[in-house]
Amino acid sequence: MARMAHRIFVLSPASCGGERARLLIRTKADFPLARRLREAGGAPIGEVFSFMSGLYFRGKLAYARTFAAPPPEVAGALVITPTRGLVPPEARVTRRDILAFAAVPIDAGERRYRKPFERDARALADRLGPDDEVVLLGSIATAKYIDVLGGVLGARVRFPADFAGRGDMSRGGLLLRSARERRELPYVGVGAGARRGRRPPRLPPVPRTARGVSEP
Repeated sequence: MARMAHRIFVLSPASCGGERARLLIRTKADFPLARRLREAGGAPIGEVFSFMSGLYFRGKLAYARTFAAPPPEVAGALVITPTRGLVPPEARVTRRDILAFAAVPIDAGERRYRKPFERDARALADRLGPDDEVVLLGSIATAKYIDVLGGVLGARVRFPADFAGRGDMSRGGLLLRSARERRELPYVGVGAGARRGRRPPRLPPVPRTARGVSEP
């Protein structure tokens, strides 16, 4: 019997130095997530990055949780961090972690970012077969993610073909809609010819009757 291929999703990080991040780490911020972030146990990074990034990260997380097909004992979704490599969305972070993240550029030439990322990409490669796929839900137009993932995982790295030409908000909306409809997007390799494309038409409005459907 042929072995079923596995699929892992790697999610690009939220900006830890943006306006929503600053709102979250204010010492006097009194909303629940900010209070939890100041506690010793922290909060799940998926929830924290969803707050910071809004629609885009929520879309990535919902989509990955819907369509991941990982091998046993491997997380189906992994989040890129500025200093801790790849972590599952359930990994806990604190206010101190977010401050440390904000101090390190997301840049393929930045050792503090690249070394943990490469370490965890190699560990992931050891757990996957040659026919398995690692789908990047993030920008494929720059080197900051592709150089590391592609350098370790080679042709196993893919990305959604419909990302080409879209901005972050459009990608987030597309991913949320696809997860809600259980309609998986097609994936392509990260060859230079596939990274950019014409701006696609705007997504049609979600029918009013579908807006109340909860996200996965």
